[in-house]
Amino acid sequence: MEVRSKVLKDYRGITEIVDPLITVQDVEGVKFDELVDVQLGSGETRRGQVLEVKDDKAVVQLFEGSAGINKMDTKIRFLGHPLTLDVSEDMIGRRFDGMGRIADGGPDLIPEKSLDINGQAINPVKRLYPNEFVQTGVSTIDHLNTLVRGQKLPIFSGSGLPHQELAAQIARQASVVNSDEKFAVVFAAIGVTFEEAEFFINDFTETGAIDRSVVFINLADDPAIERIATPRMALTAAEYLAFEKDMHVLVIMSDMTNYANALREVSAARREVPGRRGYPGYLYTNLATLYERAGRIEGSNGSVTQIPIVTMPEDDITHPIPDLTGYITEGQILLSRELYNQGIEPPVDVLPSLSRLKDNGIGEGKTRADHASTMNQIFSAYAQGKEAKSLASVLGDSALTDSDLKYLEFADEFEQRYVNQGYYTNRTIEDTLAIGWDLLGILPRTELTRISEEHLDQYLPKTEEG
Repeated sequence: MEVRSKVLKDYRGITEIVDPLITVQDVEGVKFDELVDVQLGSGETRRGQVLEVKDDKAVVQLFEGSAGINKMDTKIRFLGHPLTLDVSEDMIGRRFDGMGRIADGGPDLIPEKSLDINGQAINPVKRLYPNEFVQTGVSTIDHLNTLVRGQKLPIFSGSGLPHQELAAQIARQASVVNSDEKFAVVFAAIGVTFEEAEFFINDFTETGAIDRSVVFINLADDPAIERIATPRMALTAAEYLAFEKDMHVLVIMSDMTNYANALREVSAARREVPGRRGYPGYLYTNLATLYERAGRIEGSNGSVTQIPIVTMPEDDITHPIPDLTGYITEGQILLSRELYNQGIEPPVDVLPSLSRLKDNGIGEGKTRADHASTMNQIFSAYAQGKEAKSLASVLGDSALTDSDLKYLEFADEFEQRYVNQGYYTNRTIEDTLAIGWDLLGILPRTELTRISEEHLDQYLPKTEEG
């Protein structure tokens, strides 16, 4: 760790307290993001961070809140460095709280470094284009909305939908095929309830996923300001493992809506002019500082791949959080309340879901030569099946042609056999492609116009007629 040269000085000039913020006057040499110790008259010490500096005044946001702070007998000490995380390869298999403190009762880490959690922007010239397949074991992602190493692919969900179960499944099952580099998962639970935290802890422990994971858990009753730090802690750990230990790292952050709500809370305390729906005007920029920490860097074998999870208030995809997330990231996986009500697990809504980088991570040598054509054919067939289902709901099955009935059968079988795989079924891409070909066998061969004759001859199930 670098030696701090700043002379530390105590201040007592608190002029205002607005939870979780305090304003300190007559300060000198204080910098934005600087870490702060706040010593109460009782001897208790709390941590904070400089949020704003103007002339001789500094606004400090407190991690533990301002309850019990007295302006007259509280001392403020600016520590001369930003919030940091002690990192080591021994972090793998360990659980931390939202501020990076060990929370699993195990021994302290012997850190190799102490890193600024704000990280550094990746030089665009050194950034490599994502083009390697990441297998999640979930058919609707691997085949139809492929995740690529170095990509950021969010999951858009609604309140009450099983995004936590899907997140845990991906954390357990994800791997980079055809690669010798080690794989790790960094999981950040942001603003989750105690029950959700217990679910993640038990699931990771019982399935053995914890052995390759670094877990950060911030609870809903923890201070809002801690929620702002938690994803940065997780990304700092991921960057260290990826770019200094040459590991493939998948970062899952759930739930970014809780993060954005914490930003709004702090913004309101600062009396900033609100933007859309009360969120600060810099929400886009702030989210970008997190999402853009994904990628691959020239000269390093490691990578950071992100799956942020966003809960859409009132299932509204135009809400500022999913809306801005969609602008920054490369697609989205959308969960469907209709499929969830039908008992489909996981309820991934295939048609509006999208991975903008999928074409770069599939095909011969990466997945299989028939991947792209079967993906396009299944999308097309499912869309026609959904249309037939809508028509039948209005006019009845008697209004459908023989072709419509085939597509309707395809859509129903697709949802039940392909989408509805459950949360504890881990499918390889070959398993998924085999199910896809079996489903395409429902349709007449003449309808499969998006697939080459060579692949039809090789993979299409033989019918009794042929």
